[in-house]
Amino acid sequence: MAEFEKHSGNGLAVMLFPILGILLFPLLLSASSLKQAHGERRGDVAFLQHSAASGSGISVQHGLIAAKQNLSGLFNWADANGACDRLEENGFNKVLDTDFTADLTIMEEGTELLTRLKKALVDKDETVKLPLMTSCSPGWVKFQEHMFPELIDNLSSCKSPQQMFGALAKTYYADKINIKAENMVVVSIMPCTAKKFECNRSEMRDSGFKDVDFVLTTRELAMMIKQAGIEFDKLEDESYDSILGESTGAAVIFGTTGGVMEAALRTAYEIITGNEVPFTNLNIKPVRGMDGVKEASIKIKNTKPEWSFLEGVELNVAVAHGLSNAKQLMEAISSGKTNYHFVEVMGCPGGCIGGGGQPIPTSAEIRKRRAEAIYAEDMGKTIRKSHENPEVAEVYKEYLTHPLGHKSHELLHTHYKVRKRY
Repeated sequence: MAEFEKHSGNGLAVMLFPILGILLFPLLLSASSLKQAHGERRGDVAFLQHSAASGSGISVQHGLIAAKQNLSGLFNWADANGACDRLEENGFNKVLDTDFTADLTIMEEGTELLTRLKKALVDKDETVKLPLMTSCSPGWVKFQEHMFPELIDNLSSCKSPQQMFGALAKTYYADKINIKAENMVVVSIMPCTAKKFECNRSEMRDSGFKDVDFVLTTRELAMMIKQAGIEFDKLEDESYDSILGESTGAAVIFGTTGGVMEAALRTAYEIITGNEVPFTNLNIKPVRGMDGVKEASIKIKNTKPEWSFLEGVELNVAVAHGLSNAKQLMEAISSGKTNYHFVEVMGCPGGCIGGGGQPIPTSAEIRKRRAEAIYAEDMGKTIRKSHENPEVAEVYKEYLTHPLGHKSHELLHTHYKVRKRY
């Protein structure tokens, strides 16, 4: 654990040894003074984004895990949005949904996967790196940079949803609401301490400014809510601000292990065949659950003419969560013993729901209940596939043009660096 923690920064040491949380006290102080700092910069407009995993974590922090109806409703802030108005009262002008850019991530990453497959299978380009590996867990990305530099080009070039949001907020959204990007302050509520490192990476300034200005963990926000005297369980439902506020069930399940893979497969399979994935109610259960490493294969049938080269192909995927499991999987891939096309890795056990910034304690049972809540939220969504998100379609039509286009590469994609082991 010590080696993994120092190379990832994902904060799991705090989950295992809560007394280390004392070391985070200065962060809590800075969190509580955020509004004061914002007030000292006259003319700034503050925007808050948060993820479904943070919504589930904050609900647990306020004792809402006991009832199933609370799990399926209050765990996701789309259904517990009274918090949005309260946050606006406490200094945030707009409260938006990171899950919007989770849907955007699927559009970019799914297209990246299909592009790599075409280059490998049709163009016979031997420089193409497969399997494609997800890149939305910053602890995992940093771990890969340190521990498996030979596989760094396998990482998707897609930024995480947090960073995509920041880049779009200070470009597209700033133009939409007629605000100068230099006057915007973007704050994230995240379940992951590594998100603090991620927003400070030098690569994350494609808007011309620091794309995401501040990151608070779920635990830090929970303390702010408590200090402000907000009765979280009594908040009335409200809606997210728009645009960048609409999301699908596919985006919601990003918060649990296997969720990014499942969301990507729902979209990629339909792009290739015109049909939904061949699983009941879109639920791709082979990639779900808390097994350390999961594998699945999906046979592609009845492709559209432009994807005929994939007819009959067995798409092999793998999912790992927790860095010890990731290490085993990377060693197998490096050895050439696997034949995967697509791999999802999350740095924390259970995925974001078990992140190092979540409320303490986080046990196996709590992770299970948080995952159940997220899947219930997915099932309750009217739209459950990322490519059907109307706001995502609008952003492409008005600004990005198409996945992997010039503007997308400029704002939504990044690169990585080989790092030494400590």
